[in-house]
Amino acid sequence: MRILLVGSGGREHALVRALSALKDDVHAAPGNPGIAALAEVHPEVAPSPEAILALARKLGPDLVVIGPEAPLVAGAADALREAGLPCFGPDAGAAMIEGSKSFAKQVMAEARIPTAASFTCRTADEADAALAAFGPPYVVKDDALAAGKGVLVTSDISAARRHARDCGTVVIEEFLDGPEVSLFAVTDGVAAVPLLPAQDFKRARDGDKGPNTGGMGAYAPLPWAPADLASAAMEQVINPAVQAMAGRGTPYRGLLYAGLCLTKAGPRVVEFNARFGDPETQVVLDRLATPLAPLLLAAATGDLAATSPPRWRPGAAVVVVIAAEGYPAAPVKGDKILYPERAVVPAQANAYLLHAGTAIDADGALVSAGGRVLNAVGSGPDLAAARAAAYALAAEVRLRGAWYRRDIAAAAAEMSGGPYSPMDRGPGAPHTDKAGGR
Repeated sequence: MRILLVGSGGREHALVRALSALKDDVHAAPGNPGIAALAEVHPEVAPSPEAILALARKLGPDLVVIGPEAPLVAGAADALREAGLPCFGPDAGAAMIEGSKSFAKQVMAEARIPTAASFTCRTADEADAALAAFGPPYVVKDDALAAGKGVLVTSDISAARRHARDCGTVVIEEFLDGPEVSLFAVTDGVAAVPLLPAQDFKRARDGDKGPNTGGMGAYAPLPWAPADLASAAMEQVINPAVQAMAGRGTPYRGLLYAGLCLTKAGPRVVEFNARFGDPETQVVLDRLATPLAPLLLAAATGDLAATSPPRWRPGAAVVVVIAAEGYPAAPVKGDKILYPERAVVPAQANAYLLHAGTAIDADGALVSAGGRVLNAVGSGPDLAAARAAAYALAAEVRLRGAWYRRDIAAAAAEMSGGPYSPMDRGPGAPHTDKAGGR
């Protein structure tokens, strides 16, 4: 099978790693230096619908997989399907479930999907009224795409008002209290299949302090989560959303990401995303025992109901994001990166690096080229072992000014013996850092 993967980050490196497991002919546009070790990269190709379609026509792939949200919202999947090319990723109309927070709220209301009460505000007066109605903590979300950084959760009314003014149209909603989880589902617009639930860490600093980021780490599976989490989410959230999108005339074909808050009243949707989450994808795919490419092709061609569900490796995986100096406000780029040879993605390893924001400079050296530079992925028989492997590898990376959180999966790894109730928010409870999403 010839596969074209669109994207250039750590998520895409993880996808290429999984897609190349069957020795398929994998291409990536634009790709990155890490992806180049596994696939033919096309760095000259911009992530626009026109450029993606032109490359796809040239390559004639059996499957195109679109990683980031921006090309999906821009209509890349529409262009590929109109040209008769199988594509994994929703059309622009369906991708609005991530492209507009207010649109997602409309879909949830129609489908009776449980979520936070909210107001869509377009003026300062409307925002002030919504903030007064809900009270602190205030949750203010940019209605449009914001690269994972459009949400402010604060008890400071001035900061909440300022964020609302800066964003323009915003969704202001009630604060949801409880652990948050990420559930991915593969769907062809009719059938849907859940992947392994994961939990990510959005705040920049240890103890869930600091500003929101694109994500500083993740782990899977969730030893504390209810055993029926995935099945309950499919019944209450994913399947109703897929049905609602089909009823609107915009069938959802691709990866539907549900960010869930496990409240005392039950699961509530924090957000929907139209693609694989980053960095949760890195740990979910690490645990995947069955090939990824046939699953995504079945979704792209409408044959998901006839496909065997994915199987998962025993044990656990943890990813630690290594960030550049100054991230997330003003990341420094161009610093040289050194890491041990064992970090280069072997087929079977308990620790490896994925490239998220790297480049090759004029002298041929590997350098930082983004805020989130590398992902250290560790695996093992349990979260403690996986965590140790990830952090041991991260410690061997040499990058001036680099930093990373030291507490990824720490609370979950300490939970040994017996099920953990997510409603117990004692010292061992998993974090709730997003508290209202991205």
